[in-house]
Amino acid sequence: MNTYTYPLPLRWADADAYGHVNNSLFLTYLEEARTRMFQDMLPVDEAGRRQRAFVVSQSVVDYRAPLTYREEPVDVQVWVVSCRGARLELGYAIRDAERTYAEAVTKMAAYDLDTGRPRRISEGELEFLARYTES
Repeated sequence: MNTYTYPLPLRWADADAYGHVNNSLFLTYLEEARTRMFQDMLPVDEAGRRQRAFVVSQSVVDYRAPLTYREEPVDVQVWVVSCRGARLELGYAIRDAERTYAEAVTKMAAYDLDTGRPRRISEGELEFLARYTES
């Protein structure tokens, strides 16, 4: 499987009084990795980004182990599960060398924010996403 891996630094503020990272922040971690992965695919100008956006329609997170605050980053891995028409499904794993803390799936729609309507994923986007597609 070809994955995009983002080494995510944890913040002290992410942890609760017990030192555990709050589960709600896992969605933020997924968003951060996904956004960094998409940087090379999305247009650089604001108008282009509005017309070639992707919006999240569903996120499912399976929490596997508590993640405690530490200085070392965790890896957020992202890959394409499926991609066709206007639909994109991404898989994720938040892990380090010892364990997996969470696995997730995000369903997204290619979207034109100016028209407020879904759009087809372009050939260029399909070529980019093919780099990270499950084999």
